[in-house]
Amino acid sequence: MEDEPSEINVVSLLDTDLYKFTMQQAVLDKFPDVQCTYRFNNRSHNMLFSRECIEAFKKAVSVITLTACERQFLEGACPFFTTNYLNYLSKYRFKPEQVSITFVESEETSGMGILEMEAQGLWVETILWEIPLMSLLSEAYFQYVDEDWSYDGQEEQAYHKGQRLLHSDITFSEFGTRRRRSYHSQELVVAGLKRAAENVKTGKLLGTSNVYFAYKYGMKPVGTIAHEWFMAIGAILGYEHVNAKALDLWHDVYGSENLIALTDTFTTDSFFRDFTPPRARLWKGLRQDSGDPFVYAPRVKAWYEKMGIDPKDHFIIYSDALTVELAEKLKTHCVELGMNATFGIGTHFTNDFTRKSSGGKEKSKPLNIVIKIASAGGKPCVKLSDEPSKHTGNPESINAVKMALGFTF
Repeated sequence: MEDEPSEINVVSLLDTDLYKFTMQQAVLDKFPDVQCTYRFNNRSHNMLFSRECIEAFKKAVSVITLTACERQFLEGACPFFTTNYLNYLSKYRFKPEQVSITFVESEETSGMGILEMEAQGLWVETILWEIPLMSLLSEAYFQYVDEDWSYDGQEEQAYHKGQRLLHSDITFSEFGTRRRRSYHSQELVVAGLKRAAENVKTGKLLGTSNVYFAYKYGMKPVGTIAHEWFMAIGAILGYEHVNAKALDLWHDVYGSENLIALTDTFTTDSFFRDFTPPRARLWKGLRQDSGDPFVYAPRVKAWYEKMGIDPKDHFIIYSDALTVELAEKLKTHCVELGMNATFGIGTHFTNDFTRKSSGGKEKSKPLNIVIKIASAGGKPCVKLSDEPSKHTGNPESINAVKMALGFTF
């Protein structure tokens, strides 16, 4: 049943996005002793948490391990994971003492308030906290605070979205773990999308970023690199040619595998200064995650052509606030440009609900929450982005990084 309730807990160590594991392997290889801090931010300022919600959330932050069957799946589905890393992951245990969770009650609304949360420890250990903390918090909020919604029709909705994308000959992946409404909501979506892919022969469902659902449903786990890899390397190694350092260290770990670059951590302008012809030929794809997506593809095409590289040998992954309609428009845009494109769709799949009290006429607003790396190696981390509202870090650190990268004010 779609409305069957489920307890708030961590189902599996694999119930996270693939790029957390690929980054963890790279950190284990290159920065095993670096300390870091992650910090929570609720961008939905008017959506407060209840004390009951936070207490349920705290209880859900549990200890869980990699099973033998799950390891066997990783060995087959992710051949780029080394035996050394899989041995490490098999012994890995979450350390709840690394996470501090504080409920700060509102002066205006009794029993409601804001959440302060940090995770501190070795980067190689704390890197896995982000996704379960975010997904569990969202699940707790929509179980204890906002209950004006239902699972009814979620699998069929995902099926029809998948059908539409596939009939439009779109290649896409499910990227919905971080901001899903719940574990159950994502499972309904994955089931609906997989059914659509079995029934429609055009387009392609590449897979899911959620490694556990890939394991459970026999799908391909997919992922790229997150901003934190670039942010932490900037803090640890400095900002001169920071994108080059991040790309080359990643390539040193993975060789020809997993070479899809995220361009906007310090703005795409800064990225392209380090994206020399040898790197551009080597890296197969570029991910767009902020700024105007319709400006991005012509810009990428012009950059490849400037370097004497055929753009058709590479591709763009769009992943910023995508909907089915936007993906269709971007697909047409890229076809007209002669560019290859794929799409990673998240919140639109796993947190697209309506309010029960409105009879399905009003949207049920998802939480807009993030957990970002705040420091690495004792130095603050910064993200600039192609969208100024997504800048991350204190103003002093942001300005210092801008100066180091040669930005004009």
